Amino acid sequence: MASDFGKLGIRPELQKALASYGVKEPTPVQTQAIPLLLAGRDVAAQAQTGTGKTLAFVLPILERLEPKRPFTQALIVTPTRELAVQIAKETERLAAVIDASVLALYGGQDVERQNRKLEQAPAVVVGTPGRLLDHVKRETLSLNGVRMVVVDEADEMLRRGFLEEVETLIALTSEKRQTMLFSATMPQPIRELAERYMRKPEQLRLSGKGKQVTVEEIEQAVVETAEADKTKTLIRLLEHYRPYLAMVFCHSKGRANVLNEALKEANIESDVLHGELSQAKREFVLKRFREAKLQVLVATDIAARGLDIEGVTHVFNYDVPQDAEWYIHRIGRTGRAGESGVAITLATVRDSARIARLESKIGLKLPRRDAEGGLLSSPVAKKAPAKPAGGRKPGASPAANARKRDAGRDRAKRPPGASGPGGKSRGGFGAGAAGAPRRGAPRGKSR
Repeated sequence: MASDFGKLGIRPELQKALASYGVKEPTPVQTQAIPLLLAGRDVAAQAQTGTGKTLAFVLPILERLEPKRPFTQALIVTPTRELAVQIAKETERLAAVIDASVLALYGGQDVERQNRKLEQAPAVVVGTPGRLLDHVKRETLSLNGVRMVVVDEADEMLRRGFLEEVETLIALTSEKRQTMLFSATMPQPIRELAERYMRKPEQLRLSGKGKQVTVEEIEQAVVETAEADKTKTLIRLLEHYRPYLAMVFCHSKGRANVLNEALKEANIESDVLHGELSQAKREFVLKRFREAKLQVLVATDIAARGLDIEGVTHVFNYDVPQDAEWYIHRIGRTGRAGESGVAITLATVRDSARIARLESKIGLKLPRRDAEGGLLSSPVAKKAPAKPAGGRKPGASPAANARKRDAGRDRAKRPPGASGPGGKSRGGFGAGAAGAPRRGAPRGKSR
């Protein structure tokens, strides 16, 4: 594997910008995809969420852009508004190095304001299929000069019924385009899309070793509980693990709303994210969560795809996901870019068959834990010793602490003044000045 981005063909100015954001070593998908894309090849890459896919296509695009040309040269199509905003922000901060402009187009924004920005002919446009086609029909967006096209989260496009719009957008771009397709899974309709619109694409598959398809740095477990005790169990888990940032997934908007209110009543700083919120409200909630002003984000699966939020240390499946694909995307909100994380699934007796199917699909027997993180006596899979992630010393992460407990050592408590990922200090979970409220733990309760 290349030791740095320079060996992959990335210019020094972009390397310096990446280093300033703490990105110094390429991930496997970046190592494999970047040289191919810089050579102008079409690429269809299957890679798990959280593996660095965005930089794998953004960096080659920026290397091949001609910023002074007065038309849009690259189009990145995403299934959700949140992902469009996220990719646009990441691209924009790197594009500034080469003086190239970037614009995000998605629903919920003022169309006239977007029109005015499109008059400046941004070099890179990132957007959702519906809003992109809307601008094409209005003749405010021309794709004739687009010679680099990215279809990101292609399987999610399929699930949401956007493939027809995606095909229309691709067909409107230059015949000499380079096409890049990234997807966590490759169902038949996605493979057929690649066959129709890509020229002898390089097929990349980065889905882990052997049959296990979840990220190794994520410690996964099941906590068995009664339906009536789920909320109480979740609160006990939050008190035990004391996460830096946690995401909790529910299968419906109603369940998410009810759980969020229960957590607030327990003095846990939480908020909710689902499809019925306005775009402005969704952006406000995500901003507060990214800034660690919220500790717990209760969400439906709208948040399971594409959101890359630094510092998410724990994921809790309040409801067992419908299938293995959604499980993978949910837990992929933690353990990103080589960091460690913890994913706990709450399961009732009725969930037994679904858990068994899930374990079969991901190739892993999930350990059973109690509500305080301890292993139960039921048989569990043998787990190889985890590697310290991100330069963290063994035992410094929640996952490492759990492994120590499993070995029969004394239960470790996070020391006062502990910091979040990357050494970022915060005033939660026993950190900060005397008298500061502890995020995520019901106030006024002794530990």
